[in-house]
Order: sequence, then structure tokens, then C-alpha cells
Amino acid sequence: MAIDFRIIPSENILDILPLVYKLNEGRIEKETLKERILEMANQRYECLGIFDGNALIGVCGMWFQTRHYAGRSCEVDHVIIDDTYRGQGIGDKMMQFVYEHALGKGCRWVELNTYVHNFPSHKFYYNQGFVAKGYHFVKDITK
Repeated sequence: MAIDFRIIPSENILDILPLVYKLNEGRIEKETLKERILEMANQRYECLGIFDGNALIGVCGMWFQTRHYAGRSCEVDHVIIDDTYRGQGIGDKMMQFVYEHALGKGCRWVELNTYVHNFPSHKFYYNQGFVAKGYHFVKDITK
């Protein structure tokens, strides 16, 4: 297994669509995800691809911003690794790449949100040294 980590160029950003669709468990239509991903690529967004040879087996989105409480930071988003590759230490290596990449961009810290029901991710992020600092609230204002 020759696992490789690299930033996906914006012209190839739609390569992440199948994995992001799977992550969302089909709750968001592919066409809607496609539009959103294309829009994201024009913002302060980068996506780390995890490859086994030429096969894209995982993704990790990264948003770069400056926060009043943190300074320059990287927010990790929509992390998914193909089921058949889980439990092999790839997530640890992925996060190490994220930390080094964020440091190279002058970031002070990495932050993220995870669904409250996603207990395996909670354990993973706690093991990475993350601490819960608050709650992430959302409200659909279209209803």
C-alpha cells in the first residue's frame, strides 16, 4: 500500500464528489453538492486528497481564516476515508499532514466540528489532542 497525501488542485476539485456524497449519506443531491463544491473552490478552501496509487480513498477539507480568538486558523471539514482503509493509521497520518500544512500557512491552531452522534470521530479527535470548547449551533433560516 503506497498511501500519498496531496492537495487536490482546484481544477480537479470535483474528484471529491463521490466521497462527499457518501459522507452525506445521500441526504444532499449530487448536483447540489457539485454546485457547492465548485463555489467552495473559489473561497479560502483547500482539500487534502488521500490516494492509494491513483485512487482517491479519502478527503479532508480545510478552511483558512483569521479568528479574533485564535488568529490564523485552519478548520477541518468533511473528513472521510473509504471504509476498507480505516483502522490502518491513515487518519493519524492525514492529521499530521494537516497540522504541518496549517503551520506552513501561519496558522496557530486547527479546529473542527463533528456530528454529536458520530462517536467514533469524537474518540479519534480526542486521541489527536483536540478538546471540546463549545457547541456548534445551526438554524435553517429558509423555513
